[in-house]
Amino acid sequence: MIIDSAHWINLAVALGIGLLIGSERERRKAAAGERRKDGAGSSTVAGIRTFTIASLLGAVSTAIDPWLLMVSIICVTVFVTAATFVSNDDNPSLTTEVSLIFTVILGGLAMSEAGLAVSLAVAVAILLAAKEPIHWFVRGAITKDEMNDFFILAAATLIVLPVVPNELIGPFNAINPRNLWLIVILVMFIGALSHLALRLFGSKAGLPVVGLISGFISSIATIGAMGTRVRKTPELMGASVAGATLSCLATVLQLSLLLAAIHPPTLYALAGPLVFAGVTISIYGFVVTMSSLHQNGVEMSNPGRSFSVKTALMLAVVIALALMVSAALKTWFGQAGLIVASGVAGLADAHAATISVASLALAGKLAVADAAVPILVAFSVNASSKMIVAAITGGREFARQVSLGIIIQVASIWIAWWVF
Repeated sequence: MIIDSAHWINLAVALGIGLLIGSERERRKAAAGERRKDGAGSSTVAGIRTFTIASLLGAVSTAIDPWLLMVSIICVTVFVTAATFVSNDDNPSLTTEVSLIFTVILGGLAMSEAGLAVSLAVAVAILLAAKEPIHWFVRGAITKDEMNDFFILAAATLIVLPVVPNELIGPFNAINPRNLWLIVILVMFIGALSHLALRLFGSKAGLPVVGLISGFISSIATIGAMGTRVRKTPELMGASVAGATLSCLATVLQLSLLLAAIHPPTLYALAGPLVFAGVTISIYGFVVTMSSLHQNGVEMSNPGRSFSVKTALMLAVVIALALMVSAALKTWFGQAGLIVASGVAGLADAHAATISVASLALAGKLAVADAAVPILVAFSVNASSKMIVAAITGGREFARQVSLGIIIQVASIWIAWWVF
């Protein structure tokens, strides 16, 4: 007898798989039968007994001969196809039929990989039971643009990333294509999380929470948007200032995440300044937010797309240029040249300079102690850009309140650097 005592546990697993999936299908079958009595829908072709027998069929077939499993799958497929045609359903659904065939396969898999078979069976049961929530989410909760954005993010992560070279290329060997593409993915992922938070909170969260979330995408852009809102609706001054201020906290948090992902030793070297910068701007933002709580019920506009691929790619290009310029200036002029390059890059974005400097430290071209000052210079120059944007978009009073928080933050980061 091929099936000996060692196979009983596997057979029991196969029995459990059939009972698990079959139980869910039996309940669905009963619900479909009730609808059929009311003149809508039709009963499914299989229930708990059929699924249990199908799983045991796959297990026993595998134990006797693997080729017999192929014969069993073909036979079950033929029977299911015939039953589907005989049912005369005007709106057929193949979910139960495909699940039945897959159950045969899982029963066979249980004889060799019981753990994997059980895991797949549980996943299938969850998918089958969550029909209504999944349909609601795909058809009603998310838009077509959001679905397309998800596909873009999935393709960038699962298709493009594995084939991107993971080696230094370009002038001065300053660019690692894989690291650049990881930054693109990170920017899009953060944008997707921010968009999800906006969808969940909506207008009830108010401008401060929106400012904090949007700051992960671009603090300068967030400050510009808040300033524009103040121009149109002056009574939202307090909430807009809170949102703009908290976007600066997002900058500190994002810089910390980037350094942790690229070169943790550089993060450790800047731990004190970053903590001080985060704490001071948090306190200032909290005070401003508390004074504007009565404005938290403002209706928010449509958050739009989940993220901007163009923005992510542009950031990657800026980072690549910053990497080459930083490496060149470091080679030609030493530490002084790197500080100048970081300051120039910081005018547009502090993340690009931070990533370029951290990448140089990761490649061993820059000591960790020498990487801190260029990053702080880029952060400070970027802060001045934020104050200019606040003055241009929101006017004198908006710029005054936002600049006060930024100045406190920049001062604290340099004081902490001097102290530590």
